[in-house]
Amino acid sequence: MTASAQAEPLDIYSSAIALSLLVYVVVGNLAGRGVKGLDDYYVGGRRAPTFLIVGTLVASLMSSSMFLGEVGFAYDGQAGPYVLFPQMACAGYVLGALLFGRYLRRSRATTVAEYFGARFASSRIQQLAGMTVIFALGGYLLAVTQGGAIVLEEITELDYREALVIAWLSYTGFTVYSGSRGVLMTDTLMFLLFATVSLWSIAWMVDALGGWPYVLETLVDLESKPDLMSWHGIVGPGTEWPTATDYLIWAVIIDTSWLLVYAISPWQSSRHLMARNEHVVLRSAICACVAVAILQVAIYSMGGVINVASPDIEPYDRATIWASLNVLPPLLGALMLSGIIAAALSSASTFMTLVSFSITRDLGLSDHLSESTTLRLSRIMMFAVGAAVLVVALFVPADIFWLMIFIGTVFASAWGPVGLMSIWSDRITEPAAFWGMLTGLVGNVLPKLLEVTGVIALPAYADPALLGFAASLFVIIVISRRTERREVERAYLEHLHSTPADELDEAMLRTTLRLPWALIAINAILMPVLLGVFYVYPYQRATGATLGGMLDPFTGEFALLVSWFLIYGVVGFVALRMIRASYGSGAAPQAPRRGDD
Repeated sequence: MTASAQAEPLDIYSSAIALSLLVYVVVGNLAGRGVKGLDDYYVGGRRAPTFLIVGTLVASLMSSSMFLGEVGFAYDGQAGPYVLFPQMACAGYVLGALLFGRYLRRSRATTVAEYFGARFASSRIQQLAGMTVIFALGGYLLAVTQGGAIVLEEITELDYREALVIAWLSYTGFTVYSGSRGVLMTDTLMFLLFATVSLWSIAWMVDALGGWPYVLETLVDLESKPDLMSWHGIVGPGTEWPTATDYLIWAVIIDTSWLLVYAISPWQSSRHLMARNEHVVLRSAICACVAVAILQVAIYSMGGVINVASPDIEPYDRATIWASLNVLPPLLGALMLSGIIAAALSSASTFMTLVSFSITRDLGLSDHLSESTTLRLSRIMMFAVGAAVLVVALFVPADIFWLMIFIGTVFASAWGPVGLMSIWSDRITEPAAFWGMLTGLVGNVLPKLLEVTGVIALPAYADPALLGFAASLFVIIVISRRTERREVERAYLEHLHSTPADELDEAMLRTTLRLPWALIAINAILMPVLLGVFYVYPYQRATGATLGGMLDPFTGEFALLVSWFLIYGVVGFVALRMIRASYGSGAAPQAPRRGDD
């Protein structure tokens, strides 16, 4: 069954999408009127409150690759592990804000690559980091643009190329003019749309298909997809993983890599540069962690549930589109498709800004230009980046899921060790940072290319993301021992670890400290309880795996349940401890530097 089969006229679907696109363009361009200088264009004026930062963090992450590629992957064979795994990558939001994001904001940089250049007083590091952004996020921009085009193609009479142009025009129409200021506003609107309709859609779908007990029993007994709902999903011949252990190793490596992506990647950490203060950085990161963990469980569940309606949708990354057209009522289906488009456009606008900013700022094109000329050049480069992606998208076939997995982990390898050590190591030197970043990039990309082209076959424990990370860390350690840290690097690191006086506010601290407790209550306690009651125990009962009618603790499903408690319990208490130590009465303040106000 193809994804384009449908039961209702398409007027309501295309009308809903057209209306939503019009809203984004209008809101984005209205926000663009407030752009008065480079700070407004690049980092939204550094005045964004928690709500807007949460909106842009979640929206820039949850792109069409989530609703098409990852949901399709869950639908095709990995629904169980995708729902049960503790979404430990989400912990990267909290750890990233604690260990990197708040210091990044303290640097007052306009791009993350510019921070690296300032930290090591090195233009070559800034240029290398900028090139990584251009290479990786250019590819990601390609993927999300194609994702938006796929949705438009499926529900309208447009062919794929026409749909690509419409998708491209939709985010280009407001991003070029408004920059990050417009992205903040539109991202938040898009986040509210796709979050609401996703939760509404999965609840309606389960009820319409017979209720959760019936749905789960049907999925467990699905002959065409045995083990779909087990903790490891479908493994063995014909899959990427010979055994359940291979899948577990792969999943842990990928999730850990994405934890670093959430913590340090430019499309996530750069959002902290827009925050009003460091407390906003911390609060928004914790809220995003909770929101994304809940949304991912719900959205991945949708991938499994769609099998009850039809287990043979081809290609599998069209499963959500098919369900929107054939299972959901027309209005809700139209909103769901609009939400998928919103997810694609929010990520596309973020990637488009970051790539163009890196070309303009990090490659040195604006070094000797006035602010007004730099702003004009930034808009020109943004349009040029979008045009180049559009041309490539017309000729490169879409493979959204695997492209997303590959590109995201590039930052875990290339930026992960350098980013964390730039804050927490007083031994890392400029040559070590440069060669470590380059080694991490090559150490990930080269093995992956060799694997994709069939030259080599790597076992699960030798994933290119892990190889690149290990190579980067090794090079950093070796070179740091053989080179000397300069005084300018030492002074900059010292500045980063001096808390600005205006961050030491007891009222702000009390509010911020409530959030780690909320994280523990929701992610470490509520989520495993709900998954245990509504998933693991009914699954064990359906498969005859209970222990005397009680929950069997000696299963992979139960182990994944407990991991929620362990991971988020630890992360929550670490956040409490570090926030108190950094902003409590014993923290040492530093007067703001000249120009920091």
